[in-house]
Amino acid sequence: MNHNDYGRGIALSVGASAMFALLSAYATLLTPLTGLDIFAWRIVWTAPGALLLVALRKRLPILRQLVDRMVTEPKLGVAMVLASALLGTQLWLFLWAPLHGRMLEVSLGYFLLPLVMVLVGRFHYHERLDTLQWLAVACAAIGVGHELWVTGAFSWPTLVVALGYPPYFVLRRRIDLDSLAIFTVEMALLLPVAVVFIVAGGSLQAIAGRVDMWCLLLPGLGALSTVALASYLRASRLLPVALFGILGYVEPVLLVLVSVTLLRETLSATQLATYVPIWIAVALTALHSVRLVRFASD
Repeated sequence: MNHNDYGRGIALSVGASAMFALLSAYATLLTPLTGLDIFAWRIVWTAPGALLLVALRKRLPILRQLVDRMVTEPKLGVAMVLASALLGTQLWLFLWAPLHGRMLEVSLGYFLLPLVMVLVGRFHYHERLDTLQWLAVACAAIGVGHELWVTGAFSWPTLVVALGYPPYFVLRRRIDLDSLAIFTVEMALLLPVAVVFIVAGGSLQAIAGRVDMWCLLLPGLGALSTVALASYLRASRLLPVALFGILGYVEPVLLVLVSVTLLRETLSATQLATYVPIWIAVALTALHSVRLVRFASD
């Protein structure tokens, strides 16, 4: 992996984290839609956006090859359906949480996720970690340990994020095909489910007279989702699993800031004892990323 891959991967990962954090606040603008409604509309608007990206990047032949292989290779077809289900669960939770005051719990799941990904990289893919990476993991583990000591357990939104994403990324790596084409197929597989939710849930009637929703807010949801997810998934292919996992600390930090400043959730002193060690892990991660890019350029 060369200097350009590292640099692009890090930039894409950080950019995606910032867009995801903004998306959590964006969901609150879509009243009176519920979390499930917003999830469904997100898929409806993201699917054509993903297809447009495929066309602009001249990857339609790759997309057609993937679809053909899914038909002729049942194992690949099953793997794609499973990947779509895993991703769909995460997309729904991310939009449900800010509407129910559970975004801090989801952000804790994203804090745990990089730690789990680092362990996946170390023990499943046998990637080697350097001193700064181990220090970042240790600091994050202190914060995680404090949370367990105070609460005795993690909430279900936290566990869904922390334990649901790693199998998805492992499955995606095993599929080992063009990331944008895979993402487009995932959106296409989720599209029928989304349409059923929209028709059965009554959201069409709820926003029937909302010109701002049809012309601005829903298209904006699709555009933001498409760019963020495409950047995130591309970064997952450009970076080693351990580094990609550690860079994931950027998103939950931003989610906490959005939760406290825009969503008005409360961050107590006890919670700070959980988050501060993890923020230190973020600083160590940033230092490690800078050193990695400089080393690759030498």
